[in-house]
Amino acid sequence: MYLYYSLCAGIYMQKETIAPATVGEAHQLPDAEAVRALLKKVVDPEMAINIVDLGLIYNIVVTAQRVQIEMTMTSPACPMGGMIVDDAYAELHRILPDDCEVDIQIVWEPPWAPSMMSEKCRLRLGWSETPEP
Repeated sequence: MYLYYSLCAGIYMQKETIAPATVGEAHQLPDAEAVRALLKKVVDPEMAINIVDLGLIYNIVVTAQRVQIEMTMTSPACPMGGMIVDDAYAELHRILPDDCEVDIQIVWEPPWAPSMMSEKCRLRLGWSETPEP
């Protein structure tokens, strides 16, 4: 489903930068910044912008066998919330070892605000200044 929305939105997909571990191979989980980079492949289909630049990713913790992510949606009534979370799980499971636990939690504090978007995202949406939180 993610690929469909990505193609419809005309989003260029960059080549994979994190290789999945193979069976019998010792593996090291990616660090939080690598996970953040991977999550840039997950797009909000209504906005056609990735969830990192939208400011939806609040926290990423990587431990020996677990990746935990705290994220939000632009609104508690976001109709695409379930699909966005499913796409994030799919993208992470695509590169993480099978024995790695992925936990994505939706949080509402602090509430999302346009000021959480990247500058690139704000400019793309036509906001030239940083909005007040």
